[in-house]
Amino acid sequence: MKKIAILGSTGSMGRQSLDVARLHPDRFEVTALSCLHSIDLLEEQIREFKPAIAAVYDEAGAKELASRVADLPVRVLSGMEGLLVLAKESGADTLLTCIVGMIGIRPTVAALEAGLDIALANKETLVTAGHIIMPLAKKMGVKILPVDSEHSAIFQSLQDKADSKIRRILLTASGGPFFTYTAEQLKTVTAADALKHPTWTMGPKITIDSASMVNKGLEVMEAKWLFDVSLDQIEVVIQRESILHSAVEYEDSSIIGQFGPSDMRIAIQYALTYPDHMPSPTQPLDFTKLSALHFDQPRNDLFKGLPLAYEAMRAGGSMPTVYNAANEWANDKFRKNLIGFTDIYDVIEGAMDAHTVIADPDMETVVGLFDKIWSDLDGKFAAR
Repeated sequence: MKKIAILGSTGSMGRQSLDVARLHPDRFEVTALSCLHSIDLLEEQIREFKPAIAAVYDEAGAKELASRVADLPVRVLSGMEGLLVLAKESGADTLLTCIVGMIGIRPTVAALEAGLDIALANKETLVTAGHIIMPLAKKMGVKILPVDSEHSAIFQSLQDKADSKIRRILLTASGGPFFTYTAEQLKTVTAADALKHPTWTMGPKITIDSASMVNKGLEVMEAKWLFDVSLDQIEVVIQRESILHSAVEYEDSSIIGQFGPSDMRIAIQYALTYPDHMPSPTQPLDFTKLSALHFDQPRNDLFKGLPLAYEAMRAGGSMPTVYNAANEWANDKFRKNLIGFTDIYDVIEGAMDAHTVIADPDMETVVGLFDKIWSDLDGKFAAR
């Protein structure tokens, strides 16, 4: 019986994680759940899974939830301190980080320091603090298990390969809903348009990032840390159907990849059951119904989220934090219809151009810089 704690249990990834737990009640015990503010759904989850701890980032929401579940033996916590306590005191073996954004970094560090394995769905953790997280995981002797479908595919393609040397990681991308658009068309797309992803069902922030190819840029940075390869060894390939989830090419030119349905529950489950493959709540892939698989190159001239990510990672130090912070700000404003789609790239590029790299930022510097970028961008936006 593996004990799991879930950061962000009411979001898309968190809900799918609980689908996996439902399928294997003899395999998983859910010891802790958390959300930002969705207390109605969190209450339902608490009553079903009966965790020992629940945390709500919104303090007023936590107070309301505590009143609602007073009949249950669950400890309700609030704010960042509540997330940190959850990470350290949940009694879990594994922390599943489904929470989106920079908010997930500090609880991840706390869980590592407490000796928990991390099933990682929070990209920002490694993008901004990979230089802190990976050495800490090694020091504590714990695993970082990838939950993104692409990184899970790479992880599976690397298993049991002894001393085989990697030539390339082929990181796949669907291209999003606008891959065939012209520059003029991109200027007029709306958030509602961007949220219509052709192959995946995800939360709104990640869906917008997928449309802009920023999500793939974040995944490139994450892959560098997870698999200890150079940026030059990571090649992004457009795979429109999202059937090949990523692949690894070895020195002998053989390529090993992972195929499967476009369902995040496969990757979530493998992170929790590694090294075992078990029945999942997904429909098997029927190759007889696949007429073709289409591959293409990224359109870096239009979708600048990807080349800007390579630029940020090559600069190193604090620059990936600037890239991520500027994107989170721009993504938020685009979803609120306050800026245009292509403005996302201008915001990221402007923030990067204005930044002087800090070579080896500690955790407080990373978090402080993120907050400063948001504050600076808010100020510029208000002055328009």
